[in-house]
Order: sequence, then structure tokens, then C-alpha cells
Amino acid sequence: MTEKITSRENAKIKYACRLAQSAAFRRSEGRFLAEGRKLCPELARGAELETLFYTETAAEKCPELETLPGEHYLVEDHVADKLADVGTHQGVFGVFHTPEHTLEEARTGGRYLALERVQDPGNVGTLLRSAAAFGFDGVLLSDGCASVWAPKTLRASMGAAVRIPVIEAGKMPEAIAALRAKGITCLAAALYKSQPLSAAEPRYPGGVCVVIGSEGQGLTEETICACNGTVRIPMTDRVESLNAGIAGSILLWHFREESL
Repeated sequence: MTEKITSRENAKIKYACRLAQSAAFRRSEGRFLAEGRKLCPELARGAELETLFYTETAAEKCPELETLPGEHYLVEDHVADKLADVGTHQGVFGVFHTPEHTLEEARTGGRYLALERVQDPGNVGTLLRSAAAFGFDGVLLSDGCASVWAPKTLRASMGAAVRIPVIEAGKMPEAIAALRAKGITCLAAALYKSQPLSAAEPRYPGGVCVVIGSEGQGLTEETICACNGTVRIPMTDRVESLNAGIAGSILLWHFREESL
């Protein structure tokens, strides 16, 4: 019989809440908390599910939850309310082991997305989803990016966070240098001395990395200089700029997997 948790002060509940609230704690523990009837089973396909919490209502609506691995706990509604990141939730929460990937995994001939200081969780999640959809081989995140494993980012990525390798790359200029050493062409999304996207070759034998900065600050000068060149998306003067998630997705489509 599945054990039931009735107290909001239960140690497992407090631990899960801390994972949701603190990027530093997630990093030190190598775990993250996700919520959602569809998201948790999706994440369980690519990350180890350690603990699953769900309400009786969620169990009735989704009997397949019982087939998922890990320890299972029924939680009362007021306990689920504490676990939830948003006011209206689906009553399903999972503690997962964080997949680990390093820059050494990047290979010649691959396609990569690199994000520098993209702080909006929605944009990071959207770009992860687009990178997975268009057949990219990995995503690099610089220091200062929104945490991939935060609840808001996970919801925006719709499970893509475990379907594509995510690499915490630290300082972006150094990461770009490592990619270029493997023959991967790195293209910065920037206006200065840029070529329109239509003029950029969609295929590079050694591989390609699309480098995108935040909507407000863009890429640092050091990162732009570290790249092989720059590309821009031609636009009318009706708008000043595109949302980073939208602009990045357009770029990713241009450099998509050849078979798509």
C-alpha cells in the first residue's frame, strides 16, 4: 500500500520544496523537482525518477502513475499545495536525478545551441524545446542563464530538458574556443558586421553552433569576437527586436537536421 503524507512539515516534502526554490541546492544535490501529470512521466523517460508524490484525485485520473519507478507517496491536497509552483496544479510531483553532460561530449559535425545570460525561464525552456525539435545535439548554457531545472523552465521545455544534452558551460568565450578547436563553426546572433540569415550556409561539415544572448543585453563583445562570424534575422522597422525564444527558434530552424 502506498504510504500517505498528511503533513506539510514532512521531511521529504520540505526537501522537495527546497529543490524547487534553490538552484544552488539542486546543483549540490544533483536533483530537481518537476510537477505535472504529463511532464513527470515524460521526464521519467530520460531522467531517473527517485520519488513521486500525487494526490488521490491525480491517481484516479492517471492510473498509469503507479507504473512509474521510484518511491511513491500519496499526499493530501494541502500538502500538494505546498509542493506546487503555481496556484492551480495537477497534483503530481517528482524528484528526479539531474542528467550530467560535459563539453567534452561535443563532437565534430554536430549542431549545438549556446545561450549566454538568457535569464528568462520561458525563453530557455522554449529554446530547449526548439533545439530538440530541430535535431540539435546539445545546448550550452553560460553562467547567468536561467536554471534549466527550475519549475518554470521545465514547464516551458515540455520534457525537452532530458531529450537533449544540456551542458553548463561556464564562460561562453572559453566554451566557444573549445568547440572551434573541434572544427565546429560558431555563429553569433548579433547585428555588428553580420550577414543576413538567408546568406548563411545551413550546413557546415565540421558542425555548427548558434550562439544567442538575452533580449535585453545581447551577447557580450568577448563572445561575439570568439565566434567565427555573426548572423542576423532580417526584419522590418515595425519592431525593434524579437523575443529571444522566437529569434532563436528561427535560427535553429535554419540550421536544422538535414533530414527534417
